Amino acid sequence: MVRSRGHLNPGDPEVRFDRFGIGADGLVRHVWVVRWSVPDGRTRPQRVLTYPAFNAVIMPGEAGLYGPDRRVSVRTLAGTSWAVGILLRPAAAPFLTDTPPERLVASHEPLVGAPLGAVLEVMERADGTDRAGLVEVLQNWLGPVAERVDERGCLVNEACRIAEERADLLRTAELADVLGLSERRLERLVKAYTGVTPKWLIECRRLQQAATTLFTRPDPDLATLADELGYADQAHFTRRYRAVLGETPAQTRRAGRVADHG
Repeated sequence: MVRSRGHLNPGDPEVRFDRFGIGADGLVRHVWVVRWSVPDGRTRPQRVLTYPAFNAVIMPGEAGLYGPDRRVSVRTLAGTSWAVGILLRPAAAPFLTDTPPERLVASHEPLVGAPLGAVLEVMERADGTDRAGLVEVLQNWLGPVAERVDERGCLVNEACRIAEERADLLRTAELADVLGLSERRLERLVKAYTGVTPKWLIECRRLQQAATTLFTRPDPDLATLADELGYADQAHFTRRYRAVLGETPAQTRRAGRVADHG
């Protein structure tokens, strides 16, 4: 299963996740499928710090294109249903919308052309576990589009990949040097495709890593974690963490301990 750092409170037995690739690598990072069955009268809030890229999301009766968000988003699940999402590569946005990416940051719009009926048919079979059928539908839709990704699209994909994978890169200038670009050109490129800045690519990686570490392994010393993530000190780390995630690192750590012990 493809791993993701975006989902900040994994492990709820009533909310089942599946993640997998479908090919179309220049356009699609992975597919995520969530199915839930929550007892009547109860809800399950799901907290997500999105990757700095777009998600195509298909649910019963609707399909939307969701831009990246610089803050944690919370979706409250109730009843029994499902959603199929495609975490897109940065190069994908111009193929799926004419809206400037900056206007879709922390927002969304209807996704025109999505195979809503075909996805619905697959999800109604075998309790939504027909992965092969879903892969076929999504490949037929996005595979031909992926073949149109050009050199500029490949460059922005590479910029975002490096920003996420290189923990030693802490500043935009360092990322630009690795790519052989000026800071100004890198800034224009990333904003044109994602709507966010190269600086956010780097900080998103650090905060996703911090949040998942604190929730799933809630014993690290905060000063040590701040240092490992490249923050000047624990106070700076805590300020940025609280500004983006809406809670302190200590609160996330306590929530992880509660979840771990049921």
